[in-house]
Amino acid sequence: MTKTLQGKVALVTGASKGIGAEIALQLAAQGAAVAVNYSSSKQGADAVVTKIVANGGKAVAVHGNLADPAGAEAVVAETVKVLGPIDVLVNNAGVYEFAPLDGITPEHFHRHFDLNVLGLLLVSQEAARHFSADGGSIINISSGVSTIAPPNSAVYTATKASVDAITAVLAKELAPRKIRVNAVNPGMIVTEGVVSAGFDNGEMRNWIEAATPMGRVGKAGEIASVVAFLASEGASYVTGETLHVTGGFR
Repeated sequence: MTKTLQGKVALVTGASKGIGAEIALQLAAQGAAVAVNYSSSKQGADAVVTKIVANGGKAVAVHGNLADPAGAEAVVAETVKVLGPIDVLVNNAGVYEFAPLDGITPEHFHRHFDLNVLGLLLVSQEAARHFSADGGSIINISSGVSTIAPPNSAVYTATKASVDAITAVLAKELAPRKIRVNAVNPGMIVTEGVVSAGFDNGEMRNWIEAATPMGRVGKAGEIASVVAFLASEGASYVTGETLHVTGGFR
């Protein structure tokens, strides 16, 4: 079977663990050479690279904090230097922390917006300058919360609503350059982050499973396979979409 991303170069941000790591693995399995970006977990990124190489793929770990313009620039420069012009950018890096209205502080706000929104814009801006002349695909990892709007998530939900809006705008802006821009909006996926936040069991998970028509939370692979589709020529006429991968929970 032909690999759908053979010969392509992909940059996946925040790919040292969780959904990002699974996306990197699936894009590599489809033939892409993958830059695995990380900000703090070199060990995690190296483990993803090792796994890709062991399966016969090509990958490199690329360090950079995307909330910093110099970091975003360095990540793209390193990717292009080692792997060549970019065909696929997956904006997965993000932070989430819930807080009620009374608990919101400027620090809480900036921690979320500086990475989830500004970081996404900075790395998209830099990557778009280094895309292949044939165009390509940008996939933003948003969240089901942008429409579900759960309580105690005003700041995080606002960042993801921003990502949805940015996706729609950039799809129009970059279409003349043959760059498609779509968002994937996951429901609850049990990742290391969800476990460390304590959301993998108890009230939050029970509420989500009860409200989800499919009656369960999702797996990282179920997000990654949708990203791989949007990155491929199979989605050549799809742009400006927000695809909710939430088991029907809206």
